[in-house]
This record gives sequence, structure tokens and C-alpha cells, in this order.
Amino acid sequence: MKKWSMSLLSIVVMTALVLAGCNRGDSAEPSASASGSTGQEQAAGEDLAPLKEKTKVIIAEDGAASGAGFYIADKKGYFKNYNIDVEFATFSNSDDMLPALAAGQIDIAGGISTASFFNSIAQGINVKMIADKGHNRKGESYFTFVIDKDQEGVIKDYKDLKGKRIAVSGENSVDDYIFQEMLNHAGFTRDDVQFVLIPDFPNMLAGMETNSLDAALQIEPLITKGAADGIHVKFLDATDFAPEAQIAMVLASPKFVDEKRDVAIRFMLAYLKGLRDYNDVFVKGTGDKEGVINIMTEYTALKEPKLWEQVNVTGLDPNGKMFVDDIKKQYEWYKERGALIKDIDLNQAIDTSLAEEAVKILGQY
Repeated sequence: MKKWSMSLLSIVVMTALVLAGCNRGDSAEPSASASGSTGQEQAAGEDLAPLKEKTKVIIAEDGAASGAGFYIADKKGYFKNYNIDVEFATFSNSDDMLPALAAGQIDIAGGISTASFFNSIAQGINVKMIADKGHNRKGESYFTFVIDKDQEGVIKDYKDLKGKRIAVSGENSVDDYIFQEMLNHAGFTRDDVQFVLIPDFPNMLAGMETNSLDAALQIEPLITKGAADGIHVKFLDATDFAPEAQIAMVLASPKFVDEKRDVAIRFMLAYLKGLRDYNDVFVKGTGDKEGVINIMTEYTALKEPKLWEQVNVTGLDPNGKMFVDDIKKQYEWYKERGALIKDIDLNQAIDTSLAEEAVKILGQY
């Protein structure tokens, strides 16, 4: 079983979305706010007052595009408006990051569901999944299959993948789960195709160039780059067979969620404001397009503004809502495969209350 460090988000770092520096801009003027320590006392449309004392919140983030809500909220001063000072930290692997998160040494992190992640929880590493940090958008999946350019016209539908060599970046991970959903959709078993484990997305491009692969479960921006270079072509869309797949989640320390609730709710408010700016630009086609794209080029290693207009960007729910049923479905799939050491109570590991409380304050997007 590969380590969680080789999971989707960590591999993205290796593909070109490494953190490009977290320089913070001047904070915007604080918005009008109402009094109260949590959103429970607030009427819809009213904001919360800043914290009385400046409070640091540490985010473990690897520079992936799915961290857009963090970056925008940081650069536009949404965190500072609540008197929150965010600090970005990096970890080489989950063996270090998850225990630090559970112990409250860091407050927030990004992660995906894998068998090893759930096994960590089963072993007593208590973390909470609190909000969306990445899902595929209908027809514009940032995590989907591509086919070798030479197979264009040969592989036209999922059934045409029978017997083909298909690269996937991991086993017993969300990558593997998406692969299995495709097989189910095509009416295949795993014996009907050739599973090729390649835990490095750039190497999938190399496999296409040498014709040693026929298809791959690839990620942006390599989907767009490989197509532009004539190496592969995008193949249909992952939402054809997994329309509500939860790819990544915001993880939180239980201490942050429970013992620092006044900080946590304000953090969530700022995060959702960042997500809403993101959706204005990339989904609605409105808002501060130039500003948001500039933020993305600053905080990630994808430095070409024009490419941000071409790639299939990460789906990020502006209300922070996760596909909870799909997280549970992924968990059950790992269990069926015998990849889990023991059962856990998912209802304890998933906490949607902060996002729901923040939406009551901000209103539905």
C-alpha cells in the first residue's frame, strides 16, 4: 500500500503545483460586523466581529490548486479581517503531518481519502473532515482519463479500453476508487484491463510518448499540457461514471474545531469567501478574474495566467459542502477490498457543522 504522501495532493506537488511562496498582500478593510463569539447568534447576512486578539492558524498545504480558497482568503485579507494570521507549513509525508494535526500542532490541512488515511484514524490519529477541497465538475474534470494520441479513433468509448494498458497513480486510494468506478461503468472486471501502477503523473506522459501506455488517469495541468504537446487526448469525463466523487477534503484538528470554536468559525467564513471569489471567476465567469488568477500564479508553480483560463480547474463548493455519501462509499470500498485494519465511526470523523454555520452567516451562494 503506498503511503498517503504519494496520494493525489502530494503528487500534484511533483507535477508542477508546488508552493510558489506565500507572500501576503495588504489586508482589505474589515467588513461591517456584528458582535458575538460564534455564528450561532448571527442573523443571515451579518458577519462576525474580528477576534479580540490576533490568532495564528497553521495550514499544512502543498501548493495544490485545490488550496485556492486558502490562497485567495489570505491574499485578499479575509483572514486578517477576522484578526487571523495564517501560516503555511509543508510536510514531506502524512506520517508527520497527520499526528501533528491530530495533536493540534497544526490546525488545518488538505487531504484525500485513502485506506491508509482511514487506518490512521483507526489507530487513534483523530482528525476531522470539515469542508470540500476538491471535486470534479461535470464535463470539466481536473482528474480524469486521457488516452494515447495514437489511440485516438481506436478508443472511442469506455468499452474500448478492454485489454488496454491503463496507468493509475495508486492503489487503495481515491485514484484507484475512480478507476474502479470506470470499470463498473464499462461492465469490466480488473482482469479485463492491464492495471499499470505509476505513482508519478509526469511519468505517465513519458509512458504515452513511448507508447507503453494506452490510457492514464491523469490530473491538471498535465491533462492540458499533454494535449497541447500532442502526447495524449482527454477521454470523455470522469463525471460520466462518478458524478459526485469527493476528491479532497479540508482536514482539521479536533482541538481547533472544538476548543477554538470562535477561531474556527471565522477561519471557515474567510475560507468560504475565498471559495466564492474562485467560483465567481472560474464557474460564473464574473468577479475579479485578473486578481484571482494572479493569486493562483503566485501561490502555486503554475505561473502562466493564460493556462489558468484553459485548464479544467478544481471544483470547489462555494458553501464548503462535501459529497459525504461518496466519502462513505469510498470507505466501504476500501473495506470490501480488505484494506482497512478495523472499522471507524465516519460520523465522528466527518464534521460539517462549521461550514453549515458559516453558510447561515454568509447566506447560500
